[in-house]
Parts: sequence; C-alpha cells; structure tokens
Amino acid sequence: MSAASPKIKWLWASLLVVVLDQASKQIAEAQLTPHQPVNLFPYFDWYLTYNTGAAFSFLADAGGWQRWLFTAIAIIMSILIVQWIRQLPAEDTLTAVSLSLILGGAIGNLIDRIYLGHVIDYIQVWLGSYPFPAFNIADAAISVGAVLLILSSFSGLGKSATE
Repeated sequence: MSAASPKIKWLWASLLVVVLDQASKQIAEAQLTPHQPVNLFPYFDWYLTYNTGAAFSFLADAGGWQRWLFTAIAIIMSILIVQWIRQLPAEDTLTAVSLSLILGGAIGNLIDRIYLGHVIDYIQVWLGSYPFPAFNIADAAISVGAVLLILSSFSGLGKSATE
C-alpha cells in the first residue's frame, strides 16, 4: 500500500456524492415540473429549477460566458483539492473528509454545467416566509464540507495530538 493511500481513501466520499447527486437530479427532472413547487413538509418543497450561475444564482443572467468560467474554476479547484488531500497527514481525517465532500459536490455540479449548460436544483427550504435559494445534493455536500473544513482548521479535530 502506498503512503498516499490513507489520505486518498476518503475520495470514496466524493464518488458517493457524485453518484447520489446525479441520480437525484435525474429523478427530479423526470418527476417534477420546472418552477412548480411540491410541498413535502412545512418549510420544505421539491422545486425544480435550473441555475446558469454560481451560488445563489450569481451571474445567472451574464449571457453564457459564465458557464465556461465556472467550469474552469471547478476543474482547477478539483485538481487543487485532490493535491491538498494527497499532502495531508494520514491522521487528518476530518480535513480529508471535508475536502472530499467539497470535491464531490464540485464534480457533481461540474457534470451538469458541462453537459447541460446549467445546474439542476430541486430542493427548496423556507426560512419563515422567505424561500432559501433552491439547491441540490452537490450544493449540500459543498456546504457541509466547508463547515467541517472550518471546524477542523480552528479546533484541530481529526488531527493527532503530536502535530
């Protein structure tokens, strides 16, 4: 077993995110009508929409060039994240997991952006009477991964005491 194996082994989480994300997007497209909410629980709807921009529809109306900008950013960041994971100490599990979640989310949305020109969003959460922007499993994985990454950087969680 190579020295990189303990760190790279968390990439299965990236693959899991990509598979769940892509499968759920296919189901959402097959079962939902765009912009027609389906209330599942109070403050939670299925709501199919397409995002040509980035987070919170940033640059969604920019005319199309943003597709390639966000594609390039996702590819570059994915490469950097894999390199970061490879350089982590084997004991830094929480950072490896958090980066793997972020990577899986980035790749899930990258697939949409490359093949469709937009990202499929279908989860709508309401904050009181205010709808939070629609999102998907990839977005959720990126968000959870980012929170875990922040926690690991401040608290030292997932790291050995000898570091």
